[in-house]
Amino acid sequence: MLKILKYSFFDLMRSSWSYVYFGFYLLLGIVLLFLNNDLSKAVITLMNVIIVLVPLIGTIFGVMYYYNSKEFTELLLAQPLKRSSIFLGQYLGVAISLSMSLILGLGLPFIAYGLLMSNAIWDFSLLLIVGIFLTFIFSALAFNIALSNENKIKGFGYAILLWLFLAIIYDGLFLMSLILFEDYPLDKVSLIGTMLNPIDLSRTLILLKLDISALLGYTGAVFKQFFGTSFGLIVSFLALTLWVGLPVLRIIYKSKKKDF
Repeated sequence: MLKILKYSFFDLMRSSWSYVYFGFYLLLGIVLLFLNNDLSKAVITLMNVIIVLVPLIGTIFGVMYYYNSKEFTELLLAQPLKRSSIFLGQYLGVAISLSMSLILGLGLPFIAYGLLMSNAIWDFSLLLIVGIFLTFIFSALAFNIALSNENKIKGFGYAILLWLFLAIIYDGLFLMSLILFEDYPLDKVSLIGTMLNPIDLSRTLILLKLDISALLGYTGAVFKQFFGTSFGLIVSFLALTLWVGLPVLRIIYKSKKKDF
């Protein structure tokens, strides 16, 4: 698996799209950090970009890499290699390469700005950790979709639909349900509903770390009471880890059962 991971990683790192992805975050980090006096506003802007863009790029790259390397994968399947090792190696290669582009693209401006010794490093570190989690989650979901669909067009369609649902549609449905049932106690429902969507969970963690939960009203107070505690933070990261682990387990299961 390590050899396949290494091949996939360096194959993607040589791709021009990886440099475009890295360059975009590098330019964004430079503009926001050096042209903005308020670091909290810079982190919020970065959060809004990362929360939407990272899942989209992870989804597209995951599906695209699977379909583009299909012939090479079939060649590997003819060798005495475990199926799960092949697909896990490819998945980790995609996720790690995208995470490296994100870390370097935002980390270099942060270091150049001289914020390593300031308190802002904790907010920025949480932002990067959340971005890495989202990369691993949506890359795994993309591989699951690609493994379940031989048709490339259907695979891309389902992948975009998944991102669209979790990034936009889910919030609308969740908000409508809270409004419809506002007469009932929805504290626990709100917490569970947030953890069922990795994008919402990531956004909530960053907003609470920036201590602007008051802008969210009563719901923000509920989130602050739970997610703002050490226990809530541990549960949140366990939920994100579960969001990574379950799709990875399905990749292993699907690769063993799939007829290539």
